[in-house]
Amino acid sequence: MHFLAIILTLLGVMAGVQESLPSRYFKSEGHHGRTAGNEPNFTEKYFSQIVDHFNFNSMGNGTFNQRYLITEKYWNRKHGPIFFYTGNEGDIWNFALNSGFITELAEQQRALVIFAEHRYYGKSLPFGQESFHIPQVGLLTVEQALADFALMISQLKQKLGASDCPVIVFGGSYGGMLSAYMRQRYPNLVAGALAASAPVLSTAGMGDSRQFFRDVTSDFEGYAPECSAAVRGAFQRVQDLAEHQAYDRLQSAFALCKTPSSPRDVRQLKGFLRNAFTLLAMLDYPYSTHFWGDMPAHPVKVACEAMLSGPDLLANLRNTSGIVYNSTGEQSCFDLYSLYVECADPTGCGLGLNSLAWDYQACTEIELCYESNNVTDMFPAMTFTQAERQAYCSKRWGVIPRPGWLQTQYWGDALSTASNIIYSNGDLDPWANGGVRTSLSPSVVAINITDGAHHLDLRGSNDADPASVISARKTEANLIAQWVETERLKLK
Repeated sequence: MHFLAIILTLLGVMAGVQESLPSRYFKSEGHHGRTAGNEPNFTEKYFSQIVDHFNFNSMGNGTFNQRYLITEKYWNRKHGPIFFYTGNEGDIWNFALNSGFITELAEQQRALVIFAEHRYYGKSLPFGQESFHIPQVGLLTVEQALADFALMISQLKQKLGASDCPVIVFGGSYGGMLSAYMRQRYPNLVAGALAASAPVLSTAGMGDSRQFFRDVTSDFEGYAPECSAAVRGAFQRVQDLAEHQAYDRLQSAFALCKTPSSPRDVRQLKGFLRNAFTLLAMLDYPYSTHFWGDMPAHPVKVACEAMLSGPDLLANLRNTSGIVYNSTGEQSCFDLYSLYVECADPTGCGLGLNSLAWDYQACTEIELCYESNNVTDMFPAMTFTQAERQAYCSKRWGVIPRPGWLQTQYWGDALSTASNIIYSNGDLDPWANGGVRTSLSPSVVAINITDGAHHLDLRGSNDADPASVISARKTEANLIAQWVETERLKLK
């Protein structure tokens, strides 16, 4: 995900541990109109947003400044469509500068492009530095975020004289979930949605808790069965040393800044190491990227080569995790508790304020009860049951999660009566099997991308793209063009 996807900036971590990921790992920087590659110059603006859409007594019509990015570079003004990105769990600049397909499509279809930042992330903090206090944090919900986007779309269309311009929403991971939900909840405003790598089923509590880490393991087994065996063996060495309280050996083997001294520290080490493999699998792109730090091309292949580079499994495991946590090569040691935070999302919440927001969402509406068990996956047994989630969330945020709430609100797997939604997933993405993999109707379409990692189709075109993602983008473009034309006729 973050869905999620939702959604951890490791380059930022290496440079000084600021904001961080499915997106919670993003580096939070002001870009001030700077672009990557051939991206158009976005203008950063702020929208006066309602704080509480659903309770007139709690905040009245109180507002906060919600950030959005906009470019009219390709827009056929008052006629071309509006492409609206439903921002997810991170700084909106990172999504805008790493979703080149949207601007490429905007050039083809003469669209206005808007990237809207999600409330409580980036600079869109309803209560400033007090946003994560209780009860202020309680206004961080999926429903409030969707209403934000709906109001922004309505008012910006009016302001820009674009009342006859069809709106298509886009999103990846958790943002992809939101784009699908926007089409379901506000079909009067949204003509269609591209939900890329959107785990709408698993995050609604409808999946197998073993699925995620099993699929991470499958990525490494797909490269070489002996790779997953080496990972499993390395984690067993960690366990053996922990059982003998050989903490000095663990400290030296993994170049830790502090020597572990308790079972809690050992659990933190295991989570830290497991999280590296999660990111390597999610970001297994066929070219180097700088979305979540500096990742090499084919990072799973690079990781497996590191794991199989010699007989010292602990050194191999340390070097493999360094692909993620020390991409700059500048770290002299690893601080377990500053580089990785255990939270209500076993796949990682990231660091900084964005991680607080995602942790709260994982404690309320977003269900992420994934476990590793060392049987169906290559990782040490680490549970995260509904009971454990409830205990953690009650202590951390004073809330009791509501299992099944997203299923109730957004239809679960009863999606065949929806329309104009594309669910795209790559088979290398461990989030994929938590989403929709089979088309449900002619207008609720599943696109499966061979050799595709986490929302690869939203990224800009690259010479190293597999044929499958090129084909997927063409299908997406054709469907979106059809939806735009049909909606344009309705609006007239």
